[in-house]
Amino acid sequence: MNFIMEKAMSKELTYKEVWDKLSKIDCSEKIEKKGKLTYLSWAWAWGILQEHYPQAQYLFYQGEDDVPYVRYPDGTGEVRCRISIDNLTREMTLCVMDFKNNAVKNPNSSQVNNSKMRCLTKCLAMFGLGHYIYAGEDLPEDVEDDIDNLDDETESKKEPTPVETPTEDVEVDKGYGTEEWAELFVKSFLELAKLSKTKDAMTSYYKNNTKDLATLRDNFPKMKADLDSELKTIVSNLKED
Repeated sequence: MNFIMEKAMSKELTYKEVWDKLSKIDCSEKIEKKGKLTYLSWAWAWGILQEHYPQAQYLFYQGEDDVPYVRYPDGTGEVRCRISIDNLTREMTLCVMDFKNNAVKNPNSSQVNNSKMRCLTKCLAMFGLGHYIYAGEDLPEDVEDDIDNLDDETESKKEPTPVETPTEDVEVDKGYGTEEWAELFVKSFLELAKLSKTKDAMTSYYKNNTKDLATLRDNFPKMKADLDSELKTIVSNLKED
């Protein structure tokens, strides 16, 4: 009996076990937006991790001369974070950025600290918590730039070309910005995106729908992240003009 108990107690935690538990947690109501950045509240994310794995620990790497980030020759830098849960370890890096998501030279303490907290939440995503928030980050640059600059495109004078979404089954009280609208928009957007023959055509198509994409992002961030992931796959198969 003691042997069985000792064996059960010595069972090591697995990455799959942690992923299956944390990836199922809905983070949509805890996503915050500051300037052009969309991110997950680090305090909430760490609190969720502690609820499930209170033994978890994190570590930020120090640069040379006790500088709290790793310096690059051009004066910019990156923070590095490691999270450990028992025998499991994940690591993440993040460049020190300003509110426009651009790397900064000789960053101040506030910029370094903010980047550390963002890096912490991204490292948590490697374990599964809120991973879908970052699903579109590795899109090719021509499309990725449009996603990052979505607010600027929305404010531009150019009127966006609306996506032709079916409306005959949508009631008046289920109009623009609702979940029903979002589902129809995503479906139609992807169907038309697949008709793009080149990356430039895809970029143009994306720019022409920035208003609706912004609404989707603000109201249904998970749907937007899933859409970005689908676009990544589509763009990877397109040719250059």
